[in-house]
Order: sequence, then C-alpha cells, then structure tokens
Amino acid sequence: MTKIFSNSFERTLNTLVAKAVPGQSFEAWTFDDRRSRQAAERALAEKGVSARIRSAYKPLLHAFREEIDLEGVETIEIRYPVHPGAPANRFRLEAYPLAALVGDIDIAFNERADGDFFYDVVLTCGTEKQELKVLAPNRVHVDVAGETNVSPTGWYRAAGDETGGRLTTDYEALFEATVDAIVAYPWADKEPYFEELNIRVAHPAEDEPLPVGDEVVSLREALHEDFYFSLLEVFQKKSGRPLGDRGLKPGQIVPEIVRSDADVSVAVELKQFSAEVAQGAEQELDTAREPLAASQIYRLLEGLGGEAFAANARSGRELQARYHAGRDAAVMISGGQHPNETTGIVGALRAAERLRQRTDTHFTISPLENPDGYAVHQRLRIDNPRHMHHAARYTALGDDLEYRTAENAGPHLHEKAIRLKAEEVSGALLHVNLHGYPSHEWTRPLSGYVPRNFAMWTLPKGFFLVLRHHADWAREAEQLLDKVTRHLGAIPGLLESNNRQIELYEIHAGETGFRVINGFPCLSSVDDRHTVPMTLITEYPDETIYGEEFIKGHAAQMETVLAAYDAWQEITAARGIIAA
Repeated sequence: MTKIFSNSFERTLNTLVAKAVPGQSFEAWTFDDRRSRQAAERALAEKGVSARIRSAYKPLLHAFREEIDLEGVETIEIRYPVHPGAPANRFRLEAYPLAALVGDIDIAFNERADGDFFYDVVLTCGTEKQELKVLAPNRVHVDVAGETNVSPTGWYRAAGDETGGRLTTDYEALFEATVDAIVAYPWADKEPYFEELNIRVAHPAEDEPLPVGDEVVSLREALHEDFYFSLLEVFQKKSGRPLGDRGLKPGQIVPEIVRSDADVSVAVELKQFSAEVAQGAEQELDTAREPLAASQIYRLLEGLGGEAFAANARSGRELQARYHAGRDAAVMISGGQHPNETTGIVGALRAAERLRQRTDTHFTISPLENPDGYAVHQRLRIDNPRHMHHAARYTALGDDLEYRTAENAGPHLHEKAIRLKAEEVSGALLHVNLHGYPSHEWTRPLSGYVPRNFAMWTLPKGFFLVLRHHADWAREAEQLLDKVTRHLGAIPGLLESNNRQIELYEIHAGETGFRVINGFPCLSSVDDRHTVPMTLITEYPDETIYGEEFIKGHAAQMETVLAAYDAWQEITAARGIIAA
C-alpha cells in the first residue's frame, strides 16, 4: 500500500461548544445529524449559551421535521430561490421529499424572482397566514474540475446579526483537503493510474430514514457520492477528457465512508486488487431478498446449460455466459453492467431459467458483466447496506463497460468481450440490458447538490424503460415499448408504485422530461452507437432495496425480459426476419 494522505479534523460542533462563552446567543448550520446537533445545544445550554444548531444539508426539510408546527395548517406555499449558477429547480429538488411528509396538507412550490439563499414559507390556516423565512446557506465556488458550483455550506449567525457568515465545517474541510491532496499527488501520465484508490473516512453522522418509500437522509452516503464523482472529474481533467466521459480508465476509486463514534478522519491509500469475494448464504432464486453471492450466480448459470463462453476482468476474475441455440429470433440478456444495480442480475437468471424450459428458445445470458464492481459492492454493503455505492458502478479500470469498444479498448477489452461474443454466436438483433437506479434521493452536496451529468436520476420515478434503436427501427421500437409496458402493467402493485413515485417526482422536479407509456416512464431515441439495432434498457429503482421490495424488483426485471422476448418474436416475424 502507498499512503497518499491522512488527517483528523476537529469536529465543528465541539469547536462551537468549546469557544462559546456564557451569555452568548447564536445560530449555526453544520453537516451533522439531529442527535449530534441537539447534544451540542444541550452542552451549550449547560454553559449558559442559547444556541440553535440546524442542518446545512437539506435545511428546509429539517426545518419542517424539527421546528415547524403544522397543527391546523391547511395549505403550505414554498417560495424557493432560483440562482443563475444552479439548475432552476435546484432548491425545489433540495426540499424533497417534503411533499410526501406533510400528510393531506396542500403544498405548492413557486419560484422566487431572486437567487438569495433562503426559502419563504407561507402556512395558511383558515383566514390566518404565518410567514417564515428559512435560511439555506450556500456558497458560490469553483471546484477542482474548474466548474462553478452553488453548494450548501456551514453558517454562523450571532444574535443581532441578520446575515451572519460562512462557517467552514469539518465535513467541508475533510472533503476539500482530501481532494486537494489527491490532485497534488504525482500521478503517471498514462491511464490507468492505479489499481485501487481507497478513501476511508470515519464520520459520526447517523442515517435518518424517512417514512417515504426507501428515502433516507445520509450525510455519509452523500460524501461517498461526492468523493467518487468528484475524483472521476479530477482524472477526466488530468487526462484531457471532457467532464462526464465514461471511457476514462483511472482505476478503481473506492470511498469507504464508515460511521465513527465521534472522530472525523480520513486516510487515502493506493492498494492492489483484492481477490477476496464476499460469501453469502444460498438463497432461493425466485425469493432472493438481497443480492446473490457471486459464487451462487455462477452455479445457477451453470445449471442453465447451453454453450459456455467467458472473459476475464482486469483483476483476473472470470465472468461467464451461456448461449442457448434455438429456432426463435435470438435475444441477448445481460445484467450487472453496473453491479450496484442488483435486481437485474437476479431477474436475468430468473428469466433465463423460464426461457430454458420452453421449446426452441434462442438467447444468450450474461448475468454479471462486471465482477470487479460487484466485489466492491459486496464489500461496501458490509458497513453500509442501505447506501447506493456508486463506486461499484464502473469496472476495475474505472470506465463504464458500455462505452468500451473493440476499437477504443486497446489492450483492455476484458469484460466487453463477453458482450461481443454473445452478439457473434447468437446473431441477436435485440439486447435486453437490465439496470437500476437509486431508490432514494441521490445528491452531491459539496459540488452543487444535483449530481452533474446525472440530474435526471437524482429522484426515483418508478420503473423506467430506455430504448435505443437504429434509425430504421423506430416503428418496431414503439411496438416493443407498447407490448412490454402493457405486460408489466398487469403486475399487481407496479403501476401504483410508479404513480406514487412519478407524482412526487413531478412536485419536486417540475418538468419530467420523459414520456409515460401505459403508466411507465420511457425514453426512446435513435442511437447508432450499438451494433445491435435494438437495445432495451431497464431502470428499476433498486440500488438500496431489500426483502419484499427486492423480490418485487427482480420479478419486474424477469417479466420485462419475458415480455420483450415474446414481443420480439412477433416484431421480427412481421418485419420478415427469418429466425435460425
């Protein structure tokens, strides 16, 4: 191991308590959980200091949960700022999921004409109105990628001072010092730069589950997301690539954000790949309540029979696939391209098992296309099972497998060979690629709040389908989406779940930017990047679900594959394509 940086940081709450003197009165906003902030308030009160310590992260949500009394309130109006340096709906998004937490009270979000960092809240009860001003402390700054951000920040306001000023918190200082140290390290000039860049942070914040779906307020999860994507941007800039370039191959970036008792610390090290694989108990496939162990995935795959083919990941781990030849029009089925999207892996195996039992079915199945990412996901789940863990999203090269091709891979084709082989052996013209996305809000609080280049996926909005097709397959694309969504609509409870999430999404995001076909949000676009003329991508809100919700997720993934397979037989027959 090579140590790059380590440091401990004085906790901001401790500093506030230590420096306060009897008779003082102040307000502060920090990145701490409710229990810690209230404990600091009590310690200050014992010193004779009157203090209110609020959350700098999602301040409006916390104001409603901790301070605002809704007894008798009939309507709520939120007037939010629109800052020129942030997306127009940024502060509306930051209030999520408030609309689902206020019960039957009517709530409306309206833009203010200015970008000042506060919310106007108007509570109406009969003919009476109460007007409140909720501060949302932010700063405008340029990040290490050269982008200007409007980001939440700590704040301090003494009694009698209407404005106050920025308070640089431990949370912000840890992030900035760590990123600066990584930027300053003498990296080589050629990708990949490392095997694993490990950032281990100890932070005392507790996660706070919310009584809405899978929602949770998690400062530690948010820090993981900010570290991971900010460091991708650091290496995109170093390599001369544009921000968001998914072909970047820096190596595996792994933030491990663990809960401490009280300290705030970070250690950054370069590590070699670990060959260890987390083992889990065997589960019945149809009722699996959590992600399967990799060993079970491959045993189930072997049990499907068919012609085996394989490839190797960068770490040396083998990924496996099967080809079932038949007389039908062939379909490629894959899962685990992004292995923190876990229901697709189980759904692919379940669908393949059912297709195997039919006559003349013709398909390939590669349920775990990114075993290195899956190993990271299984490892990170031990400490934080309810976090998204986007560090597991990409391969050990650090790239998105989708964007690696035979032409640009150089010596690093690795996992992508399995997909190219599947297309070669089957001749399939349809690829069903099973994915997921966060089942609760996804944020980057220290880099503008809304995840850069992923703004559409910051909030859950039901089971989402994406269809990419060649230009001359537009009619068939519409047919496929219609047939698949009609089939999915018959699954008990799925449409109702979609409707709940879409309604909440629309309240907090405003415009949706997607079509709804038979109750399912969809995007369909011409894309000639794929050699297969039709690619159906599922996006189930699954990254942190377990138990019954996990079962519902992989059942929906399975049904999507089966519906697409059956529809494909009709579509290809109508187009005059002769099956094998």
